Amino acid sequence: MAQILVRDLDEEVVATLKERARRHRRSLQAEVKLLLEGAARTDRATARRRIEEVRQQLAGRPMGDSAELVRELRDR
Repeated sequence: MAQILVRDLDEEVVATLKERARRHRRSLQAEVKLLLEGAARTDRATARRRIEEVRQQLAGRPMGDSAELVRELRDR
């Protein structure tokens, strides 16, 4: 499994993370890992929602063949 080293964190941030870990009865490492995993999942979910919004906006619109455009641009 991959490892990440984060340097130069503000002491207040570290103290807040330690307190949060203590409240949740986890180690600091487990708390930070959980936070990072949650943030990554949220970003993916947000991206998926945005993709679906764009798909809905474009639904029913005629789409041209992009191959012609690519050929035209390549021939320039």
